[in-house]
Amino acid sequence: MGFYCDHIFPRLMEWVMGGEEFRRLRTELLTPTHGEVLELGIGSGLNLPHYPKTITELHAIDPASLLPNRMAVRRAAVTFSIHMERQTAEVLPYLDQRFDYVVSTWTLCTIPDAVRALREVRRVLKPEGTFLFLEHGRSEDKTVATWQDRLNPIQNVIGCGCNLNRQIHRLITQAGLQLTTLDRFAMKDVPRLAGEMYRGTATRQT
Repeated sequence: MGFYCDHIFPRLMEWVMGGEEFRRLRTELLTPTHGEVLELGIGSGLNLPHYPKTITELHAIDPASLLPNRMAVRRAAVTFSIHMERQTAEVLPYLDQRFDYVVSTWTLCTIPDAVRALREVRRVLKPEGTFLFLEHGRSEDKTVATWQDRLNPIQNVIGCGCNLNRQIHRLITQAGLQLTTLDRFAMKDVPRLAGEMYRGTATRQT
């Protein structure tokens, strides 16, 4: 990934995404989780303090090992077991219908083939399982969306693969998941180019 993506960018994101509003949104999203959970793109473990004690086991997948010292501190502070795999989400190394919840926060913007990864999410969810997502993406405001399209090639480089303009809800439904809730909002104190949010839940279609 290179020195910038391995060391500088993760520290920048750690500082930005460790802010109060990000922490509040993580807690709200993760409060319902219980049982066996899979997290896509765990990064440096910013979600870990926000999982409830109803988690029995967390599996996490990420192709990179980012800020391992900070991850170790967060990992040591939780009571549930954590199992990590270093690979991409397009082919998940888990049996069908295994997980009660799959979680994705600020991750679908960077997965090269997000629809393929979401099809894998559908495969590993239990029939009654839930996919929880909190993602930034394409704005409903045409002016903002136009600027997202213009700046996306630059963002893709400086954001180490991050895309500004993905329509998250459409990726989810294209993968065969059924949206059960969807909340669109703009994060406060975050530029709209990167702060247009998609938050919600989805289940396996029958």
